[in-house]
Amino acid sequence: MNELASKICDEVELLAEPLLRSQGLTLIDVEYRSEPNGRTLRLIVDRQGGVTLGDCADISHQLGDLLDAKADLLGAYRMEVSSPGLDRPLTKPKHFVHFKGRQVAVKTSAPIGGKRDFRGLLNGFTDGMVVVQVEGQVYRIPWEAIVKARLDY
Repeated sequence: MNELASKICDEVELLAEPLLRSQGLTLIDVEYRSEPNGRTLRLIVDRQGGVTLGDCADISHQLGDLLDAKADLLGAYRMEVSSPGLDRPLTKPKHFVHFKGRQVAVKTSAPIGGKRDFRGLLNGFTDGMVVVQVEGQVYRIPWEAIVKARLDY
């Protein structure tokens, strides 16, 4: 992500988090990128028990109004608000904190304990390590060693 996109995502997070919190939602991720049909601002939100289409529509309208007041920040864009999905990619340390207790699939760049593919229960993220329990064995996977990670159903 370039520096401008990163700055925009940070600003959107500052605006979105209080609004989402007031609705009982958690902001999982913000993306801002150029796509073939123009610039897209994508928010991934979640809540215990799941997110409905109505939740996404409500947040889209409310946040859209807040962002329109800061039109100089984004210029022309298309906004998408969605839930994480069943096999959602995990791309930031905070994702491993948020989805603690869920099943995950993690692939590493080098073997750890003789394995490169881990499918098991996510025990969290501490001290730069993703902690996954696979068939009763706990693995501490360095953040830097992760090539790909996602929720696993």
